[in-house]
Order: sequence, then C-alpha cells, then structure tokens
Amino acid sequence: MSITYTIHENYSTLTKSEKKIADYILSSGEKIVYSTMSDIRAAANVGDGTIIRFCQKIGFSGFSDLKIAIAKEDFSKQQENSQAADFFEKRTLTINKALQTTNQRLDSDKLTQAVQLITQAKQIYIFGVGSSGNTGNDLEAMLLRVGVQARSVVDPHFQAQIASLLTEQDLVIGFSLSGRTKDTYDSLNIAKKNHAKILAITNYLLSPIAQLADIVLQTAIEEFLDGASLAGKISQLYLCDLLVQKYEVENNVNSVELRETVLRSILDKSLD
Repeated sequence: MSITYTIHENYSTLTKSEKKIADYILSSGEKIVYSTMSDIRAAANVGDGTIIRFCQKIGFSGFSDLKIAIAKEDFSKQQENSQAADFFEKRTLTINKALQTTNQRLDSDKLTQAVQLITQAKQIYIFGVGSSGNTGNDLEAMLLRVGVQARSVVDPHFQAQIASLLTEQDLVIGFSLSGRTKDTYDSLNIAKKNHAKILAITNYLLSPIAQLADIVLQTAIEEFLDGASLAGKISQLYLCDLLVQKYEVENNVNSVELRETVLRSILDKSLD
C-alpha cells in the first residue's frame, strides 16, 4: 500500500492542521525525505506535536519513520525499473546525469574563490564522515599531487579538537551530500567560531552546513536511503577534480614536474 493511498484513506479523519501537513506531503512527493520537521513546521504553519500526531494517525511512530517509508517506496520503484533489459544503459544514464547536473549547478566564480581560499590558507583540513569521509581522503591525495598539503580527518572527535585550534588563516573543507550531517556540522561550527574559512561541498544551499560556509560548491545528488551510491560519490569527486585542476591553472603549477617528483618517490615501492 503506497504512502499516497494511506494518506488519502485517512484524510477525512485528520484535523484541519493535520490536513495542511497531508497536503504538503502529497504535493512534495518523494522529495519530502529531504525535509526536516522544521521545514514541515514552516511550510504548513503547524507545531511539532501536530506533525507527530499526523504521522501516528497514518500508521507511523514519527516523522523519521514516515520519511524512511517514503524513501523505501521510491527506492523499490527504482529497483524494479532497473530489472529491465537495459539495466546497463540505465546505470550509465544515472552516472552521466550526476555529472551533467553537477556541472549545471557549478558557479565558476565560486570555484575561483574556492581556489583562492586554498591558495591563501596556512593550514588545510578536510572534514567528512562515512562515504563523504572517504571522498575527503581522495581530495587529500589529489591536492598532494599538485603540491598542496591538506589533512583529511574522518574521526569526529579529532575533527572537533583540530577545529578548536584553528585561526582565521586556516581553511576547512567540509563534505556532506545532505548538508545536515551532525558530526560534520558540529566540527565546522567550532571552526567557524574560531574564524577559520569554510568551504562546503554539499547538495543543498540552504542546509545547515552550507549556511556555515564562506563558499559552497554544490553537488547534485538527492539521496536518503542510498547515501553511499556511486552517483553521489562521482558528483563529489567531479568537483574535487575541478577544484584541483583550477588550482593548477590559477597558480601556474608545473604539474608535470610535480608528478615526476611524486612518481620517482614511489617507484622504489614497486616489486621487480
């Protein structure tokens, strides 16, 4: 039974305020999974208690339970569609769409400003957890190849300790597709209070993490149930690649010479 059907079936039993919530959810579709209770409260002009009662009336323990059900329903539809004969083509289209949409959201001026932050920073740290933490590790390696030393930190406790010692001369690059990852937000918030510069790589310009940032580079993947998907990773890595390539151009980096130096340093690590 679909969530839409469940809401319509119970619509007549809802109060006037609860119907406002129902109408908002029905008009938003699966995008509701990216909303918070604060978003619902503001859009429907209702209180938290009304939202919870609405969720319970239609069979869920709370708003998070409802969001997960909607995400599962949408994900199941996508999985069913992926069983078709053109499975490989569908996956290729998904990846291509991730790149195209990320490119469409790209602001070249912000990319240039982000490079300036990297160029001017005394110290550079990269914060992220989970899959975004892995992307942070990738960016650390990519920057090293163009002569920029940055440190990727994936442990929230170490992030917080490092953030507490930063100054206005330092830069933190924060990764979060949702822009709402609490551990990353908390660490970036500490860095912000110490006047460090913040570069956020995230999907939503109005998300809490984006609001902390001096510059935002926008990814293009709306994920909830499948947050570590290849498409989301590629969107992040594409921006990382552009950032590094732009740094090379803006700073006249002799990338061939640098790469030769790095290559020579690791050749002896290879077995004959």
